[in-house]
Amino acid sequence: MHLQQLTGPIAYHGEGPVWSPRWGGLQWVDMFAGDVLSLADDGSVRRRHVADLVAAMRPRVSGGTVYAVERGLLLEGADGLLEPLPLWDRPDVRMNEGACDPDGRFWAGSMAYDRTQGAASLYRVGPDRRVETALTGITISNGLGWSPDGTLAYYNDTATHEVSVFDYDPEAGLTNRRTLVRVADDGSPDGLTVDADGGIWTAIADQGAVHRYTPHGRLDEVVEVPATKVTSCTFGGEDLDQLFITTSQEDVDTSQDPNAGSLFRAEVGVRGMPVLEFAG
Repeated sequence: MHLQQLTGPIAYHGEGPVWSPRWGGLQWVDMFAGDVLSLADDGSVRRRHVADLVAAMRPRVSGGTVYAVERGLLLEGADGLLEPLPLWDRPDVRMNEGACDPDGRFWAGSMAYDRTQGAASLYRVGPDRRVETALTGITISNGLGWSPDGTLAYYNDTATHEVSVFDYDPEAGLTNRRTLVRVADDGSPDGLTVDADGGIWTAIADQGAVHRYTPHGRLDEVVEVPATKVTSCTFGGEDLDQLFITTSQEDVDTSQDPNAGSLFRAEVGVRGMPVLEFAG
C-alpha cells in the first residue's frame, strides 16, 4: 500500500472530504474556521469561507451545495446564492457530520460542544426540505454511508466505540440497528465511506489509522497514517480508486504530532462509489 502526504498541516480540524465531478475534484472542510478547502490538480489548495462553522457538505442535483453549518443547513444554489435552513437554536449543540441517502435526502447529525452523553440527534431533510428527527440519544453523530445496493446503512456514534449497521428503506428510513463491530482498544470511529465491494472504511480518531471492515464486521485492512487524529476518508480520483484521508489538530500537541491537520492519499486496491447527491 502506498500512502502519500498531499499537504502540510493546513487545517485546524480537517473533516468531511467529498470527491465530486461537479466541483472538479476533492473538497473538504476546516470545520471551526468555517472554510471549504479545494485540492487542485497541481497540488495547491484553495480556501473559501462559507460560515462560522461548516461540518459537512454534499453536491445538489440541481447544482450548488448543501452545507451542514452550526445549527442547521445552508443551501447554495447554482447561482451562488445562499439560503439558510435552521434546524434548532440551542447554542450548546452543533452540527458534526452528514451524508445523502440513495433517495436524495440529506442526513445531518449533531453533538454537544461539551460532548454531553445523549444530547445529540440525527436529522433527515427531504428534497421538499421537510425535516424529520431520525435518531435521538446520540452523543457524537459521525460517519454515515450506504451499502452498494442501498439496503444497509453504516453509522458511527463515536462515543459508543462501535460501527452500527441499519436496514434502510426509503419509507421507513433506518431500522433494526445492530453492532457491526466494536473497535479494538476502545478506538473512536469517526467519518466513514463504503467501497464498491461493500467494504466499510472508517477513520479511527485516536489511533492514527483508517480501518476497513467487511460487511460481516471482520477487520481486513488497516491504513496507518502519520497523524494521530484521523477524522474521515473518501474515495476519489477519476476512477474513484484513491482514498483521501483528513486529519485534525484539535486537542493535539502539534509539537509531537507535526502532521496533524494534513491531507493524505492512499492507494488501497479497491474503488469507491460516486457521491450521493441532495435532491433538494
